[in-house]
Amino acid sequence: MDKKLIVANWKNHPDTLAEAEQILDSVDEYIGSLDETKEFSLVFCPPFVFLEEVGKILKTSHLGHQAELGAQDIATDDTTSLTGEVSGPMLSRLDTRYVIIGHSERRWKIGESDEVVNQKLKAVLRNEMTPIVCIGEKERSQDYKNFLEEQVAKTFEGLSADEVSRCLIVYEPVWAISTNPNAKPDTPESAAESISVIKETLNTRYLILNTRVLYGGSVTSSNVRGFLQNEGFGGVLIGGASVNKREFIRILSVL
Repeated sequence: MDKKLIVANWKNHPDTLAEAEQILDSVDEYIGSLDETKEFSLVFCPPFVFLEEVGKILKTSHLGHQAELGAQDIATDDTTSLTGEVSGPMLSRLDTRYVIIGHSERRWKIGESDEVVNQKLKAVLRNEMTPIVCIGEKERSQDYKNFLEEQVAKTFEGLSADEVSRCLIVYEPVWAISTNPNAKPDTPESAAESISVIKETLNTRYLILNTRVLYGGSVTSSNVRGFLQNEGFGGVLIGGASVNKREFIRILSVL
């Protein structure tokens, strides 16, 4: 059985590199205190300004055996001159292994279309990194299955079965995220139904049976066990809790 994958999406936090180092030091100390290697792998996705330094820390600590570097976004074009964009070759040169694509905040708050997400997904693959592709509905309406099927189809449009098999997928229900004023916590049983829809769609379109899907949506130490004990989940994507060093250690201790 594959190790559970824990992806820490720091979003626009912490405020300083010193605080970032404190988070990593706490996780490093925790892992170093274990009698044996736990069955999980880590990906840290810091803001761009901390990417290089976080990568160096991961290579020179206990984390080097269990953690890899991820980015939160990527430019659609490898040679873009657009102000503020960060290209795939830039990320690759920093030994970035993963890139989050289509996070709900970028889809719903910034307005990235499925077509833009698709272009970014192709950029990640083109630069030989692993996409962490977020899929999820804004509301849990009666037609949520149709919405998921359409979003999957548009997000992976034009990719080969081999390329799709190189992706990690995160089911991220927007209605369950704590920053949503109308948030309602999701359950492992409900999320498993949505993951089944995602997997069936990929199987129908690409004949892929063993898609690895993670769960993301206000993951905390109080609910993570239920998701990770469910065989349908390959891990979790953690947002705000991943920059709270005590809470993040509590999450890891559940595994």
